[in-house]
Amino acid sequence: MDTSSIPGLELMQIADVVAREKSIEREEVIMAMEEAIQKAGRSKYGNDRDIRAMIDRKTGSIQLERWTEVVDEVEDDSTQMSGAEGEKHGLTIGDFLRQPLPPIEFGRIAAQTAKQVISQKVREAERARQYQEYKDRVGEVVLGTVKRAESYSITVDLGRAEGVIRREEMIPRENLNQGDRVRAYIVDVREEVRGPQIFLSRGANEFMAKLFTQEVPEIYDGIIEIKAVAREPGSRAKISVLSRDTSIDPVGACVGLRGSRVQAVVSELQGEKIEIIPFSEDPVTFIVNALAPAEVAKVVVDEVAGRVEVVVPDDQLSLAIGRRGQNVRLASQLTGWYIDILSEAEESERRQEEFKTRSTRFIEALNIDDVIAHLLVAEGFVSVDDIALTPVSDLALIQGFDEDIATELQSRATEFVEAETSRITSALVELKVKDDLKEVDYLSRSMILTLAENKILCLDDLAELDSEELVGLLSEHGIDDETVAGDIIMAARAHWFADEQTEDNSVVETAAAEAAETADS
Repeated sequence: MDTSSIPGLELMQIADVVAREKSIEREEVIMAMEEAIQKAGRSKYGNDRDIRAMIDRKTGSIQLERWTEVVDEVEDDSTQMSGAEGEKHGLTIGDFLRQPLPPIEFGRIAAQTAKQVISQKVREAERARQYQEYKDRVGEVVLGTVKRAESYSITVDLGRAEGVIRREEMIPRENLNQGDRVRAYIVDVREEVRGPQIFLSRGANEFMAKLFTQEVPEIYDGIIEIKAVAREPGSRAKISVLSRDTSIDPVGACVGLRGSRVQAVVSELQGEKIEIIPFSEDPVTFIVNALAPAEVAKVVVDEVAGRVEVVVPDDQLSLAIGRRGQNVRLASQLTGWYIDILSEAEESERRQEEFKTRSTRFIEALNIDDVIAHLLVAEGFVSVDDIALTPVSDLALIQGFDEDIATELQSRATEFVEAETSRITSALVELKVKDDLKEVDYLSRSMILTLAENKILCLDDLAELDSEELVGLLSEHGIDDETVAGDIIMAARAHWFADEQTEDNSVVETAAAEAAETADS
């Protein structure tokens, strides 16, 4: 771009056109032109000199000058002069001597260099504009045109910017081709070396929620709230909704007349099967709703472990689980509970096995017959400790028991617990188990002994296990859930992070003390 041969007003027109096409400020284009002219001027008059170009914003005339600063002590002859020399020109320290230079004629290489500088600056300005425009739009749904379709990503032309849908954010088996119109959810906008990157998604849960917000006016107005979304993109999804107006059915509003509203979302998501679930504050009701269309016979909630055991009729088991576990998996994601599905036959078999195991434990520990053991299990006693801690008066209320039987049972239970405690304590001492392991809240003494017999002798040994290993060691003690095992392991690792914090604090304190000593000296 040979700017020296372009009339001033035409130069301004070029700046206006570039600014309009790239949607950037006219001033940024003119500054890019000035920098290009300066670079060409330095190539001609010396790269070590301070050559500056100024373009008049009204007339477009170009002025090229060499600037020399007046300083106390000259370090660079090419850009500085002494105060004495500056006085000859009527200048003081800090002033600049501005010497006009003749216009330069751009050769082919200089013109190409100027064009590259201008193009680069315009691109940088365009990227900055894109980032500023989109950085606050995370969470919006945008409409664009597929510019490039590759196996690992889709590039979408958004008009004033480009976005990228990576493979993991696509809807599986969806075929998008160049020129297709596509909606997507803005997941993130980041500044990177190659410019701002706008990351889009069609597989995010939030994308479905935004589509429903667009299709259902009651959601947009805040009358109906989307509480949660669980998706397996392109296959199946569950969305829970709650109405703040008792006169409005949230499910019916989202389905629409003859299914028009939900069908619009299904079409956008390539036929993804969507189930709309009424939300409930009661976890049991919510879980039952989430497992639809399967019928539920019984729900047992373990709030401490964050898991739920759901019993369904035998003929409903496959429906409740779903193909490849999809229904129960989505219901679990939607409700936030770990859901374990059992058929009534499986539950009955498991209960019988538990009944047998507990009865055998009581028969062996208390030296009683199977009738009394069965009565204890039927009353809900799980361990010998439970019997030892139960008042005699309560034991005597069990059908078929009297005070003498209750007293004898509690006496035997107490003796057994004391003997077992003594045995375990001696074994822990013999195995040299550290006190930090004995003090873990989540572990009983019998659990600790089992760990010790497997070479887990201190808190660090426990912390180094993974969930699967811990379940394998403690399943006989009732720890058969990897989530619970994971909580135990994380509690054991807590002191690692506390130690790191203490070390960090010590480093800061030491540095502060050294700084104070230096200041004093």
